[in-house]
Amino acid sequence: RCRTEYENRDEATKGDETTRKQFHAFVLFLAELYLNLEIKGSKGQVTRAEILQEGLRELLNALFSNPVDSNLMCAVKLLKLTGSVLEDAWKEKGKNDMEEIIQRIENVVLDANCSRDVKHMLLKLVELRSSNWGRVHGTTPHTEATPENDPNYFMNEPTFYTSDGVPFTAADPDYQEKYQELLEREDLFPYYEENGADLSGPGELYFDEIDDEMDPEIEEAYEKFCLESEHTRKQ
Repeated sequence: RCRTEYENRDEATKGDETTRKQFHAFVLFLAELYLNLEIKGSKGQVTRAEILQEGLRELLNALFSNPVDSNLMCAVKLLKLTGSVLEDAWKEKGKNDMEEIIQRIENVVLDANCSRDVKHMLLKLVELRSSNWGRVHGTTPHTEATPENDPNYFMNEPTFYTSDGVPFTAADPDYQEKYQELLEREDLFPYYEENGADLSGPGELYFDEIDDEMDPEIEEAYEKFCLESEHTRKQ
């Protein structure tokens, strides 16, 4: 089934909403599988499935080839999940794949007819990658990040609020069960609306939109600044 979904990737990204939604679920399933499936080498070393590494690269290509909002949001989720691990793996082989992906993202921001909110998400992803995916510089690429050895472990997790307005994240042990329940909701990242998205009813926990909508002029200046900063960093 995975092979069939993979081979139909180009058609799926151009399909109707239901088809794309099913394809995006498949993409994120492979991302989780890549992160969690450990393979022991002949010398006892632990590695990840190389076939999934190459597959995720092609899935990203398919998503960026049809840059509508839902495909781009899926690409952002995929890279937030696996970007640091993929880049480490590619660098070990002397490949420059992540630079090519970042360049493609910048081209999408400049040329694609996606919404301003999605462009903002893409720029935030470029910024995250520029900061080494939010990792502590002392953490080696081969060390699995945990809450104990990486103070930024929970950095990219969303923040939720109780009905009393008290914030909590995945790092709060008293709320871990409820936090996981909210993460498992089908549409954690719904299409953005003008006034933001509220996932709850009255008195319930809801997802806190981290990035408020910016004034168009400020946002345009911010986008230009991010692209110029990335260009300067590459030089």
